[in-house]
Amino acid sequence: MKEKYTINDLRHMVEQLRDPDTGCPWNLQQNFASIAKFTLEEAYEVIDSIESNDIKGLEGEIGDLLYHVLYYTQLGQEQALFSFDDVIQQLAAKIIRRHPSIFGEIKLQSKSEIIVAWEKQKSQERLKNHKSAVPHSVLDNIPNVFPALVRAAKIQQRAATVNFDFNGYKQALSKVYEEIDEVVSEADAAVIDDDKLEEELGDLLFSVVNVTRHLKHDPEQALRKANEKFEKRFRQVEVLALQNGKSLSDCSISEMESLWQKVK
Repeated sequence: MKEKYTINDLRHMVEQLRDPDTGCPWNLQQNFASIAKFTLEEAYEVIDSIESNDIKGLEGEIGDLLYHVLYYTQLGQEQALFSFDDVIQQLAAKIIRRHPSIFGEIKLQSKSEIIVAWEKQKSQERLKNHKSAVPHSVLDNIPNVFPALVRAAKIQQRAATVNFDFNGYKQALSKVYEEIDEVVSEADAAVIDDDKLEEELGDLLFSVVNVTRHLKHDPEQALRKANEKFEKRFRQVEVLALQNGKSLSDCSISEMESLWQKVK
């Protein structure tokens, strides 16, 4: 063990893990696709440490995520696709390109000017990298693997860059009311069409994301906090029920409502 390790030490360790003769058998079986799901898990663990204010845990989770970055670059190098240095160069160039007011001669003052310049640069990059025979779209390169709420917000943000958007949150909210009526209509139909009902439920969720976005909040973050709040309250309701000598399954709806109100 060394007293201090560097990024180059870590790169060498990953290289050793992948050594065809002396490396780790499990690591030698891995490829880009097999590692991807674990990378997603590590990213969520970073977020979980941040949200729970576990700074010491965050240090470790960031390290785990960095390990994945080094692992991908090792795979790239083995296949003569790209190296760690290539990744660094691309990242540095992108940072400079997307922050002309910091690293260039363009002077932007307001936050809105900076955001407009950022989106314009990203749009130019997407157009430059567009290789499909299908015409370029402002919605290109939004990963399908994003959580649905995140992807919905990204789609709406991109559409808004060409002014395809509601005029404020109240107009977006009116769409939510409209979608609620359509959900009720499908749910109350004499014969329920499950596909149509699912479609209307999706439209409702998409509309709620729009309202959240217009009110300058992140829908994924808002729902995560709502989940945490509900879980915390529900667990407290379970404790209160046990203190009364019951499990929730033994309680009536009115009893559970009473416990819920006490917790709130």
